[in-house]
Amino acid sequence: MSDRIIMHCDMNAFFASVEQQSNPELRGKPVGVIGASHRTIITTASYEARKYGVKTGMAKWEALQCCPDLILVVGNNRKYTATSTRIFAMMQEYTPLVEVFSIDEAFLDVTGSLALFGSADNIAYRLKARILHHFGLTCSVGIAPNKLLAKLASEMQKPDGLTIIRPDEVVPVMERTPIGDLCGIGRRTRQQLQQLGIATCGQLGRYPLDILRQKFGIVGDKLHHMGRGIDSSPVIPEEKSEPVKTVGHSMTLPRDISAEDEICRYLLQLAEMVGRRARRYGVSGKTIHLGIRYADFETSFGRQVTLPGHIDCSDDIYQTILRILRSFERPQPVRMLGVRLSNLRHQNSQLPLLPEEHRKKLATAAMDEVNNRYGDFKVTFGSLLGDEEKGAAVISPAWKPQGIRNVDVR
Repeated sequence: MSDRIIMHCDMNAFFASVEQQSNPELRGKPVGVIGASHRTIITTASYEARKYGVKTGMAKWEALQCCPDLILVVGNNRKYTATSTRIFAMMQEYTPLVEVFSIDEAFLDVTGSLALFGSADNIAYRLKARILHHFGLTCSVGIAPNKLLAKLASEMQKPDGLTIIRPDEVVPVMERTPIGDLCGIGRRTRQQLQQLGIATCGQLGRYPLDILRQKFGIVGDKLHHMGRGIDSSPVIPEEKSEPVKTVGHSMTLPRDISAEDEICRYLLQLAEMVGRRARRYGVSGKTIHLGIRYADFETSFGRQVTLPGHIDCSDDIYQTILRILRSFERPQPVRMLGVRLSNLRHQNSQLPLLPEEHRKKLATAAMDEVNNRYGDFKVTFGSLLGDEEKGAAVISPAWKPQGIRNVDVR
């Protein structure tokens, strides 16, 4: 697969750039996009803000310390998903092999497209120009023999860059690249490798494989190949991707809470979000998982139960989550909650035989129809009326333009 030509397109400061394009008064100014809840973080900072040290993941107060003139804008996830979907559709005009990696980046296998469009860099220039013309947005593009290197290349020149790593350049590039620059090597792995005296990808590629296997198990082989710039993974378009194995949502709360009735309100929101996505895509699950992170942000807890049968009804998910919640003591206030449905099966929708279950199914379908058309929680449970903190404040990193991962955000 060494003769492949892979592109990685990464939109520059995507959320902030979209906001600047939709509001000319924000252009050229430091902008920080935040979530809707009181306790939120910077989800994206414009390049004007990054000059002052504002980074993704910073708390609002921390970002304002770095840049007192920072303009905070509450994110509009529907706007971002609509723009992203149109950009990905544009990419598919150059190759059907487009793999959405996140809401603002994608891999393209353009190996078979050269006869139509010429060289890979010609495709990149065309795509960059069209995105700028139609959306006023810039992107950085990396071109390389595989996904690992294409992703690395797109990070080398930002914003609005184009970097090509040719096959004969792989060895010198890896020799000088820090291991932390590779996608897939996180902070903990980087620290473990540094303890072995490995600082660059070249050093990682030369390190004795048996020691890597002893230290990391089967992951040691993958690290060895990554250090040498080897990656055989294909570009997989959405229609050929593996079926999703879980449906889940998590939520960082606007404040730490201890009262069970407050916790239950948020769990009901999460159960409805999970159930609605499951129903939309025709899946149900047997295993329900509750995740909690406590106020110290270090302590987390997770527990799950597996039911005799599959469920997709929000109320059934909620009742199961309540049983889990009441099965253990909480040592401190809760900061974050998560609900996940797994052990899935795809099914054809059919009405239950029992009258009570029949009515619940019809009522749930009616709620879904209204909310799918007019927006989240337009029709909801009575106990959630008046709640201003519904739904995910920040878009899911697992967002996809099609299929079950397409989280309907607000």
